[in-house]
Amino acid sequence: MIFQDNLILYSVMENEREKRMQKEKEEPKKLKPCCACPETRKVRDACIAEKGAEACSKELEAHKECMKKMGFNV
Repeated sequence: MIFQDNLILYSVMENEREKRMQKEKEEPKKLKPCCACPETRKVRDACIAEKGAEACSKELEAHKECMKKMGFNV
C-alpha cells in the first residue's frame, strides 16, 4: 500500500513538473525594469549626475518612452 501511495504521489509530482516546464516554454522571460532600455538609462543617469534631474527632462522622457514600449507602466 505504501509503495502504491508513493507511486501515485510521484506521478502527481511529475505531472505538475511537466506542466510547469511547458508553461515556462510558452511564456517569454519577463524583462526586469533594471535591465530594460540600457541605452536611454545610461544617458539619463549621466545627465542627472552632471546637471541634476531638473535639467534632464528630455532624457527622462526618452527613458520613460522606452520603458513604456517595453511594456512597463511608467
